[in-house]
Amino acid sequence: MAHSQQMANAIRALAMDAVQQANSGHPGAPMGMADMAVALWGQHLQHNPANPHWANRDRFVLSNGHGSMLLYALLHLTGYDLPMKELKNFRQLHSKTAGHPEVGVTPGVETTTG
Repeated sequence: MAHSQQMANAIRALAMDAVQQANSGHPGAPMGMADMAVALWGQHLQHNPANPHWANRDRFVLSNGHGSMLLYALLHLTGYDLPMKELKNFRQLHSKTAGHPEVGVTPGVETTTG
């Protein structure tokens, strides 16, 4: 299995697990958009997980914020400061993984969406 397919499947698994554990959330976007997101992040976007505020980065905005586990899984798998512990706290109070992405809370999130 190709690395990109493994990563897309990892996104799907992380999303399913997080939504199930939270007993809340929307798994449809991460499930359906995983392949596209892996291609975009892996082959086209310029970003630096070690420096999320790098001035020359491309910006990824997930306008359907309720599909936030797609973004959180991508950030986690590509090396941003978003450990598994935070994914397990999806949609919990004071978590870096709120139900909708929030700028300034989660490294790599470019704007708050809903």
